Amino acid sequence: MSDVIASVEAVEEVRPVELSADLLDDQLIGQLVDRARASGLQLTGEGGLLQQLTKRVLESALEGETTDHLGYEKHDRAGAGSGNSRNGVRAKTVLTDVGPVEIEVPRDREGSFDPQIVKKRQRRLTGVDEMVLSLSARGLTHGDISAHLAEVYGASVSKSTISTITDKVMDGMAEWQNGPLDAIYPVIFIDCIHVKVRDGQVANRPIYIALAVTVDGTRDILGLWAGDGGEGAKYWLQVLTEIKNRGVEDVCMVVCDGLKGLPDAIGTVWPQAITRTCVVHLMRASFRYAARQDWDKISRALKPICTAPTADAAEDRFLDFQEEWGAKYPAIVRLWSNAWAEFVPFLQFDAEIRRVVCTTNAIESVNARIRKAVRARGHFLNEAAALKCVYMAVMSLDPTGQGRKRWTMRWKPALQAFDIAFDGRLSLGRR
Repeated sequence: MSDVIASVEAVEEVRPVELSADLLDDQLIGQLVDRARASGLQLTGEGGLLQQLTKRVLESALEGETTDHLGYEKHDRAGAGSGNSRNGVRAKTVLTDVGPVEIEVPRDREGSFDPQIVKKRQRRLTGVDEMVLSLSARGLTHGDISAHLAEVYGASVSKSTISTITDKVMDGMAEWQNGPLDAIYPVIFIDCIHVKVRDGQVANRPIYIALAVTVDGTRDILGLWAGDGGEGAKYWLQVLTEIKNRGVEDVCMVVCDGLKGLPDAIGTVWPQAITRTCVVHLMRASFRYAARQDWDKISRALKPICTAPTADAAEDRFLDFQEEWGAKYPAIVRLWSNAWAEFVPFLQFDAEIRRVVCTTNAIESVNARIRKAVRARGHFLNEAAALKCVYMAVMSLDPTGQGRKRWTMRWKPALQAFDIAFDGRLSLGRR
């Protein structure tokens, strides 16, 4: 054990500028691991090598901060008569991502030393907070997170502490929800998920999400809004005006699932925008009116409408559908008739644009992550708790960036078609 500690101390004494990355990897770290194994010291767990390394690194950093504060090295005679000097240490246990670590924090006689690497009254390093937020974003409840930290790291973190950590994200959410946006977006997708909120009694509440595609083909989530189920033109006018006030001057197309009042609000805020009803939502709504044994037949009868080359051809196919199924399912005919004004403009675009905007699938992957986190919670005490959960799920999307690359490549052909179809309006966003 003493050999390993001596090796750790030797690492601290070596100046970083004298070490290459290869030397650190191949010699020092390898030497530490070999000595730890030879002496029976575990690499992880309580008292393991990682905990001891963390302790030594933190204490070394704190000692360096003390030297900077006082202006002289430890045991240096230059400190004699300086008016302030070192005054021993105090023990403190901090929770790190390798478990609880007990460190010794230097003190000075005047009490003016204010450490930054481990601040006064700080009991957790930032890595722990990030771990808690990551677990929460993936749907773990506060109790689950507390049990996980106790089981894996031997750390006792109360549910109230975890709640305090996750509450900090609300400040970031407010900043994000009010941040500046691009001047123009080719497409904005608007969809909603339903969460259970206990407000007197448990009830389903919609949370709306707006996802935009930028002129570079990347995905930009514009915001989250909690509704009470009574949304109409007035509600959507307020939401879209908020987006416009954040800098969005123009939108080429808005894709939604027939939300009440949304088309009127879009026309008021962005007169040039085309409102597009999601075909998949129309199909799903159609199936709700049909018997299960007719679903395949209904789907085959509706598909020619969706794939028609022109608006006139689509209308002919709709008349065929009406003739075949109108008597048995008049509600389906009425559903498509009511959505026809938002459906027809879609038919004027070429295949590349149709392929990417015919549904709200672009937002479904986001909703899938949100639903996973929401289902794990069951229900929420209030609207703020529901929004916090959804926000953390959204912020944890695509941590590796691979999804962003695939998304961008998939949208490149469509963006070229958009630029042509909308007379160069997208060039405003590239200035």
